[in-house]
Amino acid sequence: MASCDKAILNRLKRTEGQLRGIQKMIEEEKECVDVITQLSAVRSSVDHIMGLIVAENLKNCLENPEADADLQHKKIAQAVKLIVKK
Repeated sequence: MASCDKAILNRLKRTEGQLRGIQKMIEEEKECVDVITQLSAVRSSVDHIMGLIVAENLKNCLENPEADADLQHKKIAQAVKLIVKK
């Protein structure tokens, strides 16, 4: 998951920058609608990051199955549950 890790970290850093920008907007008393728009963008970014992580873990689970079929099923079910939960 090394290349995926780098992409996820880059997305997290961008999201962190967006959050700092929102803090500055609040300090500068920017319009509520502008702050909410940016918060929505951050939420979307975090949802996307979560999807990437779950997808990568599910892919890994399918490519490298557990010897115990019940454990394999539980891991896949957990990944699907995380995806559906969104």
